[in-house]
Amino acid sequence: MTSRILANIAISAYGESVTALNRNEPAFCYAPAEAYKLMMDRLEDLELISLVNERESEESISVDIDDL
Repeated sequence: MTSRILANIAISAYGESVTALNRNEPAFCYAPAEAYKLMMDRLEDLELISLVNERESEESISVDIDDL
């Protein structure tokens, strides 16, 4: 029963993101596949930026490409 209700909410979203509340707290979130992919890509970018910022202060080592 509950899954049918949630499926109907997702279907009636017309391609938009929807959050269902239970006692004013998020209980179910729906996002179209494209929106979800964009969110995950953005999250990955933020994680990589954080990693770059951490490593930016490390000492660099010069390497000749021919030595690799």
